[in-house]
Amino acid sequence: MKFVPFAKFAAVAAALAISFSATAGAQTLRTFNGGEPASLDPHRVSGDWENRIVGDYLEGLMTEDANATPILGQAEAFTISDDGLTYTFVIRSDAMWSDGTPVTAQDFDYAFRRLFDPARAAEYAYLQYPIKNAEAINAGEMPMDQLGVRVIDDRTIEFTLEQPTPYFVDALAHYTAYPLPRHVVEQFGDAWVQPANIVGNGPYNIVEWIPNSYIHSVKSETYYDAANVQIAEVYYYALDDLAAALQRYRAGEFDIMTDFPTDQYQLLQTQYPGQAHVAPFLGIYYYVMNQNMPQLQDVNVRKALSMAVNRDVIGPQILGTGELPAYGWVPPGTANYPFPGYQPDWVALPYGERVAQATALMEAAGYTAQNPLRLQLRYNTNDNHQRIAVAIAAMWEPLHVQVELFNSETAVHYDALQNNDFAGVGRAGWLMDYNDAINTLELLRSDIQYNYGRFNNPEFDALLRQSATITDMAARAVILREAEVLAMENYAALPLYYYVSKNVVSPRVQGFVDNAKDIHRTRWLSLTN
Repeated sequence: MKFVPFAKFAAVAAALAISFSATAGAQTLRTFNGGEPASLDPHRVSGDWENRIVGDYLEGLMTEDANATPILGQAEAFTISDDGLTYTFVIRSDAMWSDGTPVTAQDFDYAFRRLFDPARAAEYAYLQYPIKNAEAINAGEMPMDQLGVRVIDDRTIEFTLEQPTPYFVDALAHYTAYPLPRHVVEQFGDAWVQPANIVGNGPYNIVEWIPNSYIHSVKSETYYDAANVQIAEVYYYALDDLAAALQRYRAGEFDIMTDFPTDQYQLLQTQYPGQAHVAPFLGIYYYVMNQNMPQLQDVNVRKALSMAVNRDVIGPQILGTGELPAYGWVPPGTANYPFPGYQPDWVALPYGERVAQATALMEAAGYTAQNPLRLQLRYNTNDNHQRIAVAIAAMWEPLHVQVELFNSETAVHYDALQNNDFAGVGRAGWLMDYNDAINTLELLRSDIQYNYGRFNNPEFDALLRQSATITDMAARAVILREAEVLAMENYAALPLYYYVSKNVVSPRVQGFVDNAKDIHRTRWLSLTN
């Protein structure tokens, strides 16, 4: 548990009061955004709360429309070679950085080379590994001049891929594929993302960042589609306390909430009809089990922990927003993956019998009432995460498991997970960056830092690599399914439920469209008085 001094709360409250008084304009959007961003550098971020900000001030060759479908962004056109290996993009003639400098192919080339630089160790670089030699270069096994990115002229850039990749255009809408203003980054180094220095090419410019309070952006007049961008400024508020955030929404201080306490869902439906948006989307909520701990290296212990979780009550009862129970790793509806959700053979057993079998597994592993398994269960501060953690700790108690609940701020929590610095079990979630099964399955690869529990299975890794060589989509899906089953039968992680997006949207916000990625760029929104 992290305690924050009263003085810090007072400073944040004062900043909030100032910002609220300053945002009375009709075209000012005030968004409750969740956690404090770790950075605004697209090569250093990883969360949806960061993506909402970064995707407003930067834009890739591709971007998302209101439905989160990939559309042309900084590019005006592209072609794909007949063999599916070469993509050539033409950059818009009116693509401009916010300081008036033209966006060029060199800016994209610079960004990709920075992304794959082993010295930078960008954790999310692997999302762009379809580019030829990117993985080997990122691992320090090949020189950068072998990267499959080529500048043809100032407005034309070419990508050569390892193999045909059906989701590559989708991946180019991700922030790992955004350009960087080379002239600014080279001048200021890592400080280029400070508000005094930052330059973007998206519809908004960042002008202020009050840590643990808000980030303030204003409409960019150099953006090529500025004439159609209607909201003049955006405040993205950082706040972990969902109950407090909801109170501020009810007081009219927020226009959008990107999450809400699920025990308030009925209140929202009754008192604010139509404002609570709950919709299915491609993502999974899960727990990781630290397999560097000897206690959790035993697959039967991991199996017992999974068996004892009554997933059927999480969505309808603990949360109350209808999330579907998850036993597999790939969300239903994932493209080119025509399989039902994975389920273990014990899922049909009555819950009491499952608990009995799980208890027997734990006792066979040496854990009894006299010798319990002691685990820490970490989660980032959030009412919904706490509610689930308390419930699951109770479900594990009959298994001779003693759970210490531990919460921390979002940035601190994910830093601990990425560094494998947790003594037991950690809460995590994944929203798919592009609609392909590989995007979730890669989280369990042994060489990916987002494999928080450090699951390590050479056969699983080999299956993923094999899938990358297969151009027949049906055959590829079979290999990916084999990998999913292997990981789940080895209890690589503990999936809990498939996400539904949970937003609260004021009636004054127009253009908000529920979509499978839960991405809502401010560019497509407007406000009524």
